[in-house]
Amino acid sequence: MKTRIIVLAAAAFAAFSCGNGNGNSPASQPGPGIPAAVTPGVEVITATSRDVDQVTSYASTVEAFATNNIMPQSGGRIRKINVEVGDYVTKGQVLAEMDRLQLEQLELQVQNDEIEYQRLKSLYESGGVSQSDFETAELGYKVRRTNYENMLENTILRTPITGFVTARNFDVGDMFSMSAPLFTVQQVVPVKLLVGISESEYTKVKKGDTVTITADALPGRTFTGKVERLYPTINAATHTFSAEVHVTNSDRALRPGMYARVSVNYGTNHSIVIPDMCLVKQEGTGQRFVYLLGADNTVKYVPVGTGRHIGTEYEITEGLSEGDVVVYKGQAALKDGVKVQVLNK
Repeated sequence: MKTRIIVLAAAAFAAFSCGNGNGNSPASQPGPGIPAAVTPGVEVITATSRDVDQVTSYASTVEAFATNNIMPQSGGRIRKINVEVGDYVTKGQVLAEMDRLQLEQLELQVQNDEIEYQRLKSLYESGGVSQSDFETAELGYKVRRTNYENMLENTILRTPITGFVTARNFDVGDMFSMSAPLFTVQQVVPVKLLVGISESEYTKVKKGDTVTITADALPGRTFTGKVERLYPTINAATHTFSAEVHVTNSDRALRPGMYARVSVNYGTNHSIVIPDMCLVKQEGTGQRFVYLLGADNTVKYVPVGTGRHIGTEYEITEGLSEGDVVVYKGQAALKDGVKVQVLNK
């Protein structure tokens, strides 16, 4: 009896299902909360071409054109100091004086030797002294005078260059011990920068090329420099070579140690340029691509090569032609071959 009831119930359910098997069945309509397919809306631009300067910027540090560590050849007491750190000194200016006792003694000996030399010279010219005696006296006088000039140079300390005093390591009255230079003077007119340039650009950089320099410490200012020397070897670790750039720096604005950027122009290319918003980076790789709009409003996935980044635009080196229509808004909802609605036409 129970079996018969179950069979009748199953038949009734089947009849009900067959009676509702039309186009209004739940299986033929979107389920609750599932929207019908929507055509993605995008905005597009037309790719154009123009001249693009091939400028590359390199980080560098400003260096003094020359650095001199100034000290006497031997120890001695410091008698006088004429300059301080930060002073701008000119070539030949006296920076300090050491104890003069030995210098004054040697000066007296030189004066005495000179008198004796002049006396023997007169005698020699009149035949009163042999040539051998005269030449011996002359040699002794010249040696003594050379020693005096050397001691004078190491007692009255002068700067051999024009520049800033950047270090003073002793005070008046100290006994100079050769442990450190008495002064350091750095020449800042001009200054130089060593720029590490990729080996791929080795044949593009020439001596005499003009470059531009900016420094973080001097916002809004641009300086012009010139490539004065190219180092002949490539660094095997970094695959770069060094270019030495000189900057006139007549107003002494650039100072040694400043962080700077050196921009080198390798010429001009006529290239496709598009907004950087058009580019989509493929996850897991460095490959960039764009969506190209076709005549039937379908989009095509196109990998592109990029060159210079110019403000908010990219130079395209391959993958696009002038006049191509490229999606620049709405890429998140796209995939290759999808039909789209153009919103800005």
